Amino acid sequence: MKNNFITFGKPEITQDDIKEIVKVLRSGWIGLGPKTEEFEKKFAEYQDIKYAVATNSCTAALHLALDAIGIKPGDEIITTPFTFAATANVITHMGAKPIFVDIDRDTLNINPNLIEKAISPKTKAIIPVHIAGRPCEMDKIKILAKKYRLFIIGDCAHAIESEYKNTKIGRWADISCYSFYPTKNITAIEGGMAITDNKKWHEIMKIKRLHGISKDAWKRYGKNGNNFYEVLYNGYKYNMNDVSAALGLSQLKRVEKNWRKRDILWKKYNDLFRGAENIKIVSSEEKKGEKHAHHLFIVLLNIDNLRMSRAEIINYLKKNGIGSGIHFLALHLQPYYKNTYGCKKGDFPEAEYASQRILSLPLDVNLNIKNIN
Repeated sequence: MKNNFITFGKPEITQDDIKEIVKVLRSGWIGLGPKTEEFEKKFAEYQDIKYAVATNSCTAALHLALDAIGIKPGDEIITTPFTFAATANVITHMGAKPIFVDIDRDTLNINPNLIEKAISPKTKAIIPVHIAGRPCEMDKIKILAKKYRLFIIGDCAHAIESEYKNTKIGRWADISCYSFYPTKNITAIEGGMAITDNKKWHEIMKIKRLHGISKDAWKRYGKNGNNFYEVLYNGYKYNMNDVSAALGLSQLKRVEKNWRKRDILWKKYNDLFRGAENIKIVSSEEKKGEKHAHHLFIVLLNIDNLRMSRAEIINYLKKNGIGSGIHFLALHLQPYYKNTYGCKKGDFPEAEYASQRILSLPLDVNLNIKNIN
């Protein structure tokens, strides 16, 4: 059974990926350097945007983005309680306060119709999260951001390929942040990227990702480098390295090919579950002009009618060689956010409803139709 186990979120690592990594290992330069810059350039081109800053995680990218736009202690930032901890954690790292807004049950994304009520004089930004790769309703969010002079920081961790109204999803925000974690549609083992059309923010993030110094090591110690540098900001250790960048670059070459493979699997899942009495497919249909990244296939279980609990279903799948996931457990009910901000059960009923019923099934390019059948 172990050899046949379908690992949830297993990355596809090809011989071409391995060759690119080996090239960097043999090059004599494995830290932040030319491969990272190449990855930034190619990723920015793919996202149809001017600038990209490669980091060691999406969390780091989000933190840099909030820093770049000038978030200060006491500011408020609106986001969803139905997300991974990193989305809200970076807000608290800035000394700001996360203000949660409930979700739409059909998409699991933040409900744009509820955002305006949460805006206060302290609100400085909105962080929409494109759950599973399904785009949020960004036109409504943009209207609110313009009306109240708010920044938008896109959490695109699931949304590398996503489009909204025929436009790359990252272009709908002031700064958008991506993840290259092992389970993501592109992996760099670990890594992230912040993209923007704003030159000033790009320069701030690029410098602050490496201690706030004016030159990275490649520009100091390379053949044409200059050893002298200045500390311009109180920065962070958030840079990507060239080994990770080499893997990311190699995977970027087949991002659309792999999306088409997942699209086939996605549609097969939809066919199999359509009409199921006790299983609701989340985001089963795309709207005109939208492109779903198909990062996760999430269903809502009708736990009141099922003979097994969700935990029992997960164990049953595991015993039968199938891994699964839970994306996500409502963040406002996690101990830190309950204790720090006084969140309680009932505050965001849609997020709580989904949190109790969601189940993510395997959806990666290592699978085929036979696996799903």
